[in-house]
Amino acid sequence: MNDWHLSETFHSTSGAVRWAAFGDSGRDPVVLLHGTPFSSYVWRAVARALSRRHQVFVWDMPGYGASEQFAGQDVSLAAQGRVFTELLTHWGLEEPLVVAHDFGGAVSLRAHLLHGARYRALALVDPVALAPWGSPFFRLVGEHPEVFEQLPPTLHRALVREYVSSASSPGLHPAVLDRLTEPWLGDLGRPAFYRQIAQADQRYTDEVQDRYGEIGIPTLVCWGEDDAWIPVAKGRELAARIPSARLEPIAGAGHLVQEDAPAELTAALAEFLQKPS
Repeated sequence: MNDWHLSETFHSTSGAVRWAAFGDSGRDPVVLLHGTPFSSYVWRAVARALSRRHQVFVWDMPGYGASEQFAGQDVSLAAQGRVFTELLTHWGLEEPLVVAHDFGGAVSLRAHLLHGARYRALALVDPVALAPWGSPFFRLVGEHPEVFEQLPPTLHRALVREYVSSASSPGLHPAVLDRLTEPWLGDLGRPAFYRQIAQADQRYTDEVQDRYGEIGIPTLVCWGEDDAWIPVAKGRELAARIPSARLEPIAGAGHLVQEDAPAELTAALAEFLQKPS
């Protein structure tokens, strides 16, 4: 689990972004977007499986994972949508297949609808896409980030671990939990954790959610049936708003479908990406 390493760096308008690609360059490209407060690490099993047929691109958004964190950094959905568009140009990808989870779903939707990013097909996994979103805890932290930043390191660590753990229905392997929480610890990580929550404004999805009917590409909506963060009812609503969308519920999985049901998710994605329809 410790061999996940992003070897490349792209200097974006919101800071240095770490990324990597797997699979032969001649294959159909697939880009994977992670959510919050996670990183590309959650895609490790799916990425390796998909790289048997595709060239797979993964990246840590600015402020997340191995990418740069700094005071005053813009890590909002607006910034991430711009950065993703910049990355697609940097990679030379004109119409890739895109798979996006949680916050990454909103990033991919904004890039497509507001910045002209073109995809051959789009798979959304438990995405942040429809209002209202954000748990009571998420909203509380967003309203008082300066208070939470003053928590002692031990209490901060316990809070982050509990929060990340709640994204899984059956529970996370301890080593996985360690890897997902590690970027949020330390002198840079602690304020970065609260910064990304404080900047997670619902207006960034409000700006695009009435335009989902414009999406004309093949779209798959995967959703963990036991998602305690965003209920599966949101998945049904989202699939109904996108003309070409199909809903794929995944039994026994919470919000972190990649960890709870990696085989089932990979099978659904592989089938869809092979012949999007």
